[in-house]
Amino acid sequence: MSNSFLMLNVVLYRPENPHNTGAIARTCAMLRAKLHLVKPYGFDSIGKDARRASMGYLEDSQMLEHESWQAFMASVHSDARIWLFSDKGAGVYSQVEFLEDDYLVFGRESDGLPLEILNAHPALNIPMPGAILKPRDDHRFHSLNLSVSVGIAAYEAARQIQKNWLP
Repeated sequence: MSNSFLMLNVVLYRPENPHNTGAIARTCAMLRAKLHLVKPYGFDSIGKDARRASMGYLEDSQMLEHESWQAFMASVHSDARIWLFSDKGAGVYSQVEFLEDDYLVFGRESDGLPLEILNAHPALNIPMPGAILKPRDDHRFHSLNLSVSVGIAAYEAARQIQKNWLP
């Protein structure tokens, strides 16, 4: 794959875990996708924990920080396609045709995306059959780690955008 950036955007809304953020930065660097981070974070800064999890790939990623959701939305073209990822999503990620310049938006580790954002854009889910079969004691279904969810969705989008990128 060339050194140019894939026209794909991964967005983390108010990430809480620097280790997940670093791992996602690494995934974005490997895909050459842009990573957008929407503040405030649940950690002080993109510091040593995120750098450790990224294994040095932060310097190879194109990471953009936004002071708020409103600031992020102001940076997005009005005709951009924004796909939200949530267990509340009606669509399945693998049934969508991803295109260049799409934005894949992921919520906070603890509580996902707020309702006002979920009501404004199409929401997709990643099926988790095991979670449906075995709910936790607090009646919430198990969920995938955020960095795993981003990896699944981003690689599917990249596969579709870069039709012949694999040998």
